[in-house]
Amino acid sequence: MLTVAALTLREASRRRVLLALAALTVALLVLSAWGFSRLAGEALTSGEARLTASIVLNLVMFGFSLVAALGTAFLAGPTLAGETESGIALAVLSRPIRRSAFLLGKWLGLVAFGSGFVVVAGLAEILVVRATVDYWPPSPVTALALLAAQTAVLLTLTVLLATAVSPMASGVIAVGLFCTTWVAGVVGAIGTALGNDAVAQVGAVSRVLLPTDGLWRGAMNAFQDPSAIVQFGGADQGAGAFPFLSVAPLSAAYLAWSAVWVLMIGGLAAAAYIRKDL
Repeated sequence: MLTVAALTLREASRRRVLLALAALTVALLVLSAWGFSRLAGEALTSGEARLTASIVLNLVMFGFSLVAALGTAFLAGPTLAGETESGIALAVLSRPIRRSAFLLGKWLGLVAFGSGFVVVAGLAEILVVRATVDYWPPSPVTALALLAAQTAVLLTLTVLLATAVSPMASGVIAVGLFCTTWVAGVVGAIGTALGNDAVAQVGAVSRVLLPTDGLWRGAMNAFQDPSAIVQFGGADQGAGAFPFLSVAPLSAAYLAWSAVWVLMIGGLAAAAYIRKDL
């Protein structure tokens, strides 16, 4: 299993998608560094500078999470479904290795790649913000860990999809669901701010069905300045409706659900792969 994970990680590092991820990451870092340097030149008080920097940091980090979602989703599909279509998987599985162990090894390698990317890119962005506007998020380790968990959740979904549909389709569906869940989360937050329980349930249900948006909101809360919610009038005054603010950290129950979700979807993927005709 660990051998398969190492080979998957090595294979992922050789694919062209890595070059695309690197190019997008560098471009985003350069643009954000320019933007934050311009922000540093504005006549802002220290509190205004922290508030603005934390909001813009959340915006940029969403860009990194989207880049990670695109890259890892379109990497996972070809890695699994592509090997099945080409017959490589059949050649490997003819040896004494269980399909479930082979799939788990693939998953571990992909998660290591995706999580490593988002952590390195996110840390680089934090250092850019510190160097330009002297802002350091309150809980960077927690925030980066939640972004890595978000990547693992999306990869698990993509692996499940790759056992049933083509490599391209699995990536398209996974990224589409990622974006849909984020939009549903924004809609739900607006419903909460307006006191509309029916609309608020849209976000709550979407975060249960696919935990990517919930994990993202936890990461935002760890990135943002603690005074941001107060400056926007507090959670009761509609601050949560702003798409790049999070009114509260994640609960232990939601983190536990996210772990259970990964286990359930991973189990479904393993069951589907075991029964798949190679």
